[in-house]
This record gives sequence, structure tokens and C-alpha cells, in this order.
Amino acid sequence: MRASTKKQVREVEATVPIPMATDAALALNSADLLLSMVEARWAAGNGDARKMESQLRAEQELEKIEQQLSKLQALPGQNQEISNQIQLLHDRIHELRQQVKIHSLAWEKTELARNPQRPQTLDYVERLFTDFSEIHGDRGFGDDQAIVAGMARFHGSEVMVIGTHKGRDMKQRVVRNFGMPHPEGYRKALRIMKIAEKFGRPVFTLVDTDGAYPGLHAEERGQAEAIARNLREMSRLRIPILTTVIGVGGSGGALAIAVGDRVLMMENAIYSVISPEGCASIMWRDASKKVLAAEAMKITAEDLSSMGAIDGIIPEPPGGAHTDTDAAAALLDAALVKHFDELRRVPVDQLVVSRHKKFRTMMQFFQVE
Repeated sequence: MRASTKKQVREVEATVPIPMATDAALALNSADLLLSMVEARWAAGNGDARKMESQLRAEQELEKIEQQLSKLQALPGQNQEISNQIQLLHDRIHELRQQVKIHSLAWEKTELARNPQRPQTLDYVERLFTDFSEIHGDRGFGDDQAIVAGMARFHGSEVMVIGTHKGRDMKQRVVRNFGMPHPEGYRKALRIMKIAEKFGRPVFTLVDTDGAYPGLHAEERGQAEAIARNLREMSRLRIPILTTVIGVGGSGGALAIAVGDRVLMMENAIYSVISPEGCASIMWRDASKKVLAAEAMKITAEDLSSMGAIDGIIPEPPGGAHTDTDAAAALLDAALVKHFDELRRVPVDQLVVSRHKKFRTMMQFFQVE
């Protein structure tokens, strides 16, 4: 929408209130005009994050129009045609409200998943597991501190815990490489899984990474091979595997420790093949359209659950997990106990077959004519 057009819209909005007169037809035309202006302005935003203030403005304007319609509906002497037109405008308002809500929901959850105060792997390890003993190194190159792994007990049962960890302050984030593992990190994780299989210990994985580290040295040391090997070997492990996406699940870097018998997501976590900014840059050559991309990619827990990509959603405290780490840990603990008890009763052979089938058939859609 051009600047001159926007100015004309604002002038009309300022000078043409909905007249509260007995002329219902004129009032309806005015309401329809204002609603059309709100729809046009919202469509012009097209998910641009720089126009996020338009969301609040649209909601306020819709509320005013709906109040005027309600007053108009209460006037005596209306015929059926007028009532139908009022209902049609109410339906349009409801539809636009849904668009505004959906458009912002995915990006809001993306921001919550990225919140720097959100609980990380070691925060949950401290609260959910006992006798944690960290294991270091891949026995080949070095120790990648973006991956935390070790032995622990979960409600008395001996388990292995593996997770990505970003760190809190800048010093920790540099040491942890901002939670982006190198190949030696994935090989360390696989080494821990093999130990778990040898001694019959279930594996718990906690995912919170923007993706595998894409640097030159990581590629030279076989980043793609390390991820691919983890995918293959995890699908064959003869032990229960429980995976939880606690924050950001970014691409193959997340999937490399997420081939589980149960894949859960925290309520405000996201799981995607690429970041919304990256998707917007590719699709529209404009990273500022990240809000539109986040909604289109279906990266929230609700979206993925509806498509059968995950097995459960773990609720969070009001405002997000970062507002109450202890409460978030308690909710996660309850979900893990439930799924852990279920998996322990499944025979190993059936466990492996079910896991393989689960990922082979995931996200397959067929159109029946």
C-alpha cells in the first residue's frame, strides 16, 4: 500500500465514525468500509516483523467495530436482511482475528524458545536426575562441550543423559559454542549411547540447539557423516530412547540426538529444518518476513503434534519455562515418568521395529480422490 493511500485510509478512519442512527443500512456500509480498511492494512503487512505493532492496532480496531455492530444489532425495527449483514460482518471480524492470532503465535513461540533465561539441559539434569556423572570426549578427536552427556539415575533407574547446552553468559556460550555441536560432539553422544546399550541403560536426550556447527573445520572433520551415522545407529539401539525438545530444535543438528521411541516437546519449543529467518531469506529474499515464515513452516508443538511428528506436548508455567524453572522441571518430570514406564514394558525387539517404522512413515500424506 502506497504512502498516499495509507494517509487517505487514516483520514477516512478519523472522519468517518460509524453513525449510531436509525439508518441501519448506512451504519452497515460504514462498518463494512472500516472493516475492509483493517483487512487491507493487515494484508499489506504480509507478516513483516517490522509491522508487529499492526497486530495490536488491528485487534483494537476490530474491537471497536464489533462494539458498534453490537449496538446496531440491539436497535429495534430491524429486518432479516439487516440481521444477516450484521452476522456476515461478525464472521469477517472473527476470521481476521484468527489470522492475526495465528500469524503471531508461531513467532511468539519462537521468541520464547530462544529466550536466554530459558532452562537448559544442565538445569533439568540438576532437578530431574541424581548421581549425574559426566563423560567427556569422543575417543577420536576431542571433547565438544556443546554436548553434555553422562550417567545418572532417574527415579532410581540407571540411565544415560545426553543433551545440547548453550551456556548462560558470553564466556559460557563461547566455551559451549552457543550449543552448536561439532562432529566430535555427535560422536561423543553416539559413544555414550553404545555404552548405554551395552549395559541396558535407557537414554534420555534433551534438545536445544540452533543446529550443527556449520564451520569449515567441522565440515572437514565429517559433520554430515557424524550426523548420518547417529541417525542410523539410534534407529537400531536396543534400549528405550526418550527425546525432549526443551527449546530450539534446529535441523539435522537436533535430529542427530532425537531419534527416539518417544519425541516430546515443551509447549513453547520449536522444531524445524531451518530458522524462520533463513526460510524467509530463501523464499522472499527478505529476512524481515520471518513472522510469516514461522507460521507457514508449522514449527510449533501444536502444529507438529497435529501432523504426527511428535508424541506429546509438555505444558509450561504461565509465561514460559523461564518464569519458573522448578515448575517447568516438575511438569517435564511427570511426562518423562509416564512415557518411561510405558517404554520399559515394551519388548526390545518390538521397540526397535516400532522406532524404525515411526520415523520411516513420519509426515507421509496421501491424497485420496
